[in-house]
This record gives sequence, C-alpha cells and structure tokens, in this order.
Amino acid sequence: MSVNRGGDVAFRIPSEPALEPECTSLSCELSAAATDPGVVTAVALGGLLALLTFAYVRDAETVCRRERRRVMDEHDAFEEFADRVAALDPCPAETTEPSAFAATQAVGRRRGAGQRAVGDKRLRRVLDTYRDTVMSLPHYTEEYDESVAESLAAELGPDTTVSLASNGTLSPGLQSALVDRSRRAAAARRSLGDAIGVELDALDDADATLSGIDRRRRRLDQHLEGIPRGRRADASIDVWERLGDLEAECDDLADDRQSTLRNPPMSPERVAGGVEAGFYEYLYEPMDGPDHPVLASVATLVDRIREDRDRVARRIADGV
Repeated sequence: MSVNRGGDVAFRIPSEPALEPECTSLSCELSAAATDPGVVTAVALGGLLALLTFAYVRDAETVCRRERRRVMDEHDAFEEFADRVAALDPCPAETTEPSAFAATQAVGRRRGAGQRAVGDKRLRRVLDTYRDTVMSLPHYTEEYDESVAESLAAELGPDTTVSLASNGTLSPGLQSALVDRSRRAAAARRSLGDAIGVELDALDDADATLSGIDRRRRRLDQHLEGIPRGRRADASIDVWERLGDLEAECDDLADDRQSTLRNPPMSPERVAGGVEAGFYEYLYEPMDGPDHPVLASVATLVDRIREDRDRVARRIADGV
C-alpha cells in the first residue's frame, strides 16, 4: 500500500509473484486433506468439509490481520520520520552546496550504496532518516524493492524528489512540506487500518453466521438419521422445509455481502501501476483462493444444503 502526495491512497498490489507459488493457506491444507484417502478414513468427513467451507473466510481474516499490522507499522514509521525531520535544524544552502546532479545521485541511490559521499549534511540526514524509518520496515523492500527516490516520489509526491535534488539542502519550506506530507501519509494509513478493521468485523460476523447455519444443517441431518426407517415421513417433510429456511438465510447473507462489496469502507482514488485496484482487490488478490471469500463460502454451504434437500426429497418420494 502506498500514499501518493501524502493524501491520495493508492492500493499497490505486488505484481510479481513466484513462478510456482506454494499454497500455504488453511483452505489449501484442508483441500489436500479432503482428497487424502488416509485422512478421509481417519476423520469425520462432514466435520472436515465444514472446516473447508469456512477456511476461505478464515484465510481472509488472516490476510486482513497481517495487512493491517503492516499498514499500522507504516503509519508509525511515517510519524517517526515526520518527528525526526521536524527536529532537524533547517538552513539556507551551504557555501559548498552540491550540484543538482550530485544531489539527485544521492537521493536516487538504493540502500547501502555509499550514499554519504555527496550532498549537504541535512539532506543526507533526511535521506538516512527515511531509510531508517519507512524503508527499514521488514516488508517494505520485499513488496516494493524501490530506491529512495522512487519511494519518496510514490509516498510523498514526485515533486518532493525534485525539490530535494534541486535545493541540495533542507530549507524551511522543504522541511515543512516533508513533515506535512509525511503526517498526511500516516493519517491515510490510519484511515486504511480502520477500514481493514471494518472488514475484519464483517468477516467475523460472516464466519459466525455461516457456522451457525451449518451447525443447524448438520443437526437436522443427524435428527433425521436417528428416526427409525418407516417413521420418517413427517420428520422428512419438516427437515426439508427447515433446510429451505437455512438456504434463505444464506441468500440474505449473500445479499448483505454484495451490498458491502458495492460500498467498501474506503473508496479513495486508486491506481496501482496504471491498473485500477479497489479495496477488496487490494486485500484479496494476492491471497490463495477465491477473490470473494465470503460469497465463495456461502455458495459452498448452499450447495450442501441443496444436496441435503434433494436427498430428503428423494426419501419423501420413496416413502422411506
């Protein structure tokens, strides 16, 4: 995730996954288990399938928690960068002011490239502080792999890099702009963290609702199986109707989720690498599994309810 010009959120989705990505999510592990004959014979298949149904939502919760932690780490890093830049002593360009080319070279170097060779000491402090705060985050290089200049341009605006290169020192105006944009970048991340928190609450609610519906579905199946053959007619009709009620509850949940998807908790201007990326794409596109985990779980549960209803309907028709 990035903040352009300190205010407009751009959902930056890593665009170069591994050539053969390993599926390590809960849904992948359970899918593998469900096809392993040894596992299927060792556990209750119904319980395993129930876990698989909701693994999509639980994977999504894991992804959201991790992303929220990263976003809030970036929030803290930008706040620290702003505080440290604000504490510097700005001054006009020194007598030995570096050329614009030299300053640009200093700004544009990647971490560890001998960046202290040139430039005004205050400018070097700004760059070192940025490396020590924002770019030192464990996930930052992994996701973006940017030079200092590229990161500053993406996070605080391209004109920030131009100003650093052309001024060659930390003037009061440039210092004020850096502090202001960094605090806006931090505030934008705070807003994004809050939005992810809203999605986490929605996922938790969906998980609870789906689990409750599936528990009732399984109890209906168990209830019907416990009735002696030849005495199931009335009970079968009752179970068939109740299963229909459960399907209606799933439909309501799907409608609610569709409404949520149409009205995300955050709708900023969003462009990542020239490609639009909305809030939910930003969260779930890198995830193993479906792009819409709640709807996928609802669809899976509805399929099972319909299978149960069809089986009960056949029993009613056969008089069993």
